[in-house]
Amino acid sequence: MTPLEWLIAGVIVFAGAVLQGAVGFGLGMLAAPLLVLLDPLLVPGPLLSTALGLTILIAVRERRTIDFRGVGWALVGRVPGAVAGALVVAAVPLRQTHLVVGVMVFIAVGIVASGARVPRTRPALVGAGTLSGFMATTASIGGPAMAVLYQDSSGRRIRGTLSGFFLVGLLVSLSALAFVGRFGVPEMKASLFLCPGTLAGFLVSGRVARALDGGHTRTAVLVVSTLAGLSVLVQAFVSRS
Repeated sequence: MTPLEWLIAGVIVFAGAVLQGAVGFGLGMLAAPLLVLLDPLLVPGPLLSTALGLTILIAVRERRTIDFRGVGWALVGRVPGAVAGALVVAAVPLRQTHLVVGVMVFIAVGIVASGARVPRTRPALVGAGTLSGFMATTASIGGPAMAVLYQDSSGRRIRGTLSGFFLVGLLVSLSALAFVGRFGVPEMKASLFLCPGTLAGFLVSGRVARALDGGHTRTAVLVVSTLAGLSVLVQAFVSRS
């Protein structure tokens, strides 16, 4: 990649880091489709590595508000959801899979926007974790499923809890990529070039987060979730598979 392309990549991850640091998710949704156009090497390994570093920073910043009970039960469903997603990816055309995921996101957003509240019971948390694992595996957007369940919580609790949940998932994903030879020295070097933009985005996200915490967090969650659904539907319509 040329220096200009690395600069563009840095700007992309900066914007994604600001979004995730302020709302709790969104880095992959924003950055993945743009980075892959610059260089396919940047996705998934380097982007996931960048997301891991950002997730750790957010989790540390919001550590006092993490719902560890919720994270634990959601993780129970994460692995079965990821396995189901992998089976679907292997058996169903990508376009149809993306259409289903996009519709699922919009249904969830519609339920929340209507004013309905989903109690965070054990079954609901396991179900949200399962959906997150499924959606992350099939369409790289695992955030909305968990975010809508916590949409009536404070901004800090949403960011902290999602970061705790994502942390385990990212470690598993990177380990799997390393095992199959998709996260080696070239990907690690690429990750280092993305670090400055990620760190800068995290630092800026603190101010944005404080602004959203003034009563705008729920709206931000719904908006970003809607954008995630739209991005998946767009991928479905442009996909040839």
